[in-house]
Amino acid sequence: MEKSIAHHVEGSRDGDNIELHPYFHEHNWDLARLTESAQSAIAREHALSFREAVKYWPRALFFSIGISTTLVMEGYDTGLINSFFGLPQFREFYGEELPDGSYQFSPAWQSAISSMASVGGIFGLLFAGQIVDRIGYRWTMFIGLAWLSAAIFLTFFAQDVRMLFTGNLLCGVPWGIFQSVASSYAIDTAPLVLRPLMTSYISLCWAMGQFISTGVLKGLLDRNDQWAYRIPFAIQWFWPIPLAIITAFAPESPWYLVRKGRLAEAREALRRLGSKYTTEDQLDNNVAMIYVTNEHERQIEQGTSYLELFRGVNLRRTEVAVGAWICQVTCGNWFGGNVTYFMEQAGASAHTAFAFGLGMNAVSCIGTIASWFLTPRVGRRPMYLWGLVGMLATLMIVGFLGIPSPSSAKLSWGCGGILIINMLLYFLTVGPVCFTIVPEVPAARLRNKTVAVARAAYNICGIGASFLNPAILNPLAWNLKAKGGFVWSALCILSVIWVYFRLPETKGRTPLELDTLFERKTQTRAFGTTHINTTEMADAAVAESAQVSTKIVEAHKQIA
Repeated sequence: MEKSIAHHVEGSRDGDNIELHPYFHEHNWDLARLTESAQSAIAREHALSFREAVKYWPRALFFSIGISTTLVMEGYDTGLINSFFGLPQFREFYGEELPDGSYQFSPAWQSAISSMASVGGIFGLLFAGQIVDRIGYRWTMFIGLAWLSAAIFLTFFAQDVRMLFTGNLLCGVPWGIFQSVASSYAIDTAPLVLRPLMTSYISLCWAMGQFISTGVLKGLLDRNDQWAYRIPFAIQWFWPIPLAIITAFAPESPWYLVRKGRLAEAREALRRLGSKYTTEDQLDNNVAMIYVTNEHERQIEQGTSYLELFRGVNLRRTEVAVGAWICQVTCGNWFGGNVTYFMEQAGASAHTAFAFGLGMNAVSCIGTIASWFLTPRVGRRPMYLWGLVGMLATLMIVGFLGIPSPSSAKLSWGCGGILIINMLLYFLTVGPVCFTIVPEVPAARLRNKTVAVARAAYNICGIGASFLNPAILNPLAWNLKAKGGFVWSALCILSVIWVYFRLPETKGRTPLELDTLFERKTQTRAFGTTHINTTEMADAAVAESAQVSTKIVEAHKQIA
């Protein structure tokens, strides 16, 4: 259990003699050194180039990538379920026969099975948001990996749609855990310049998972037995073992350790994240920066409960995180992500449809990698805004191509090509950039819970999309096919409006700087240009923490 401030902060006021955490007292630090060290770390964060960051913090990059790779499993299984609806063998076993002799899922079952992972993910996210603050990131990851290994049994041995439904629900819980842990751990361990890479890598993992699932299914299309869909489920058992090994060797988040009052362990964690080029002074400075930021946030917050996300300045930060995630759903990527099923309903063969899906997933991976070079230069807000505008244009084009009736093969192929462009834009902009924005925006002490709530909001909207999209495409429901682009266009327009007025630029800002910008109620479009004096900011943060620490100790003395 986390110690109270009084247990790990000492204070007395004899003139200007104020003592903070015992760690600093033991190492002969005074307030002046603490302030100077914190300010030096902030300045170093801004000055560090990409190449220098990789040189000084290579293991931070390695372990963040290792933990984030758990999201390959979510992308794999999410892509698997959506692609399964285009797999004839799967539909024949779990679906229902139509008068023409073909097999289909009812829209209700298709929507329910697609959405169950999102429902499970909500429970996983909220569980992770609560448990990480108690046991840390590493042990939370172990729980998720063990849970997933057990849940896969139910999907592998499913004998009917009900077992499939339940298995997908249970698999969604650890995926929610991984989503919460991966992005927060990346921000906690990443130098400022590496954040776009280490957070948007999660989007690449999701795209890689979908690429692998589509490729596996395409390779099994010629099988006419149950192994055409059971082998893809079994492949999921491969991932937990190597990922558990990486997690076992990964250091705990230094931010988590500082929040627990374990500053010596936080310094050692920073050492393990660095390299032989990382100096002792740099380790000291980073500990000071994390401590000062944590103490500063402690002054403006009453606690770290979920309720705190909706109070005071944190309400705006929560809105930005939630809004960024919701826009990922309403921008229409759910429509483009069903290109395999879409092409089959348009008359393409299963082999052709899965070839389109494979091409789309390959383009998604390429788009995410390209975003690593664009985001640091262009910024989060412009990438997100113009990505939405581009996706809106593609959705409108697909909608207009769906107007001619009956639709020709050329138009169907044209729609498939436009949807691939749609997904390229998504994974170039909105997809990876969102993974960077959401964990950057919250206060450091509330990061894990904010990410959990924001992703849970995404999952809730995703459940709605899971019911909307099949209704648009399924021949047993609305059967709008390409005209469904108009439905998603309307939602995308709302996203563009929200982003323009409410999404701030977080590029190049440390946690303490973002705290200051939100506390000053800086206008959305001024976030990227507002100047902040880091020296004054560090001085103020240390003074505030010292003053409050002293008041707490004096209050304890009076009680005694």
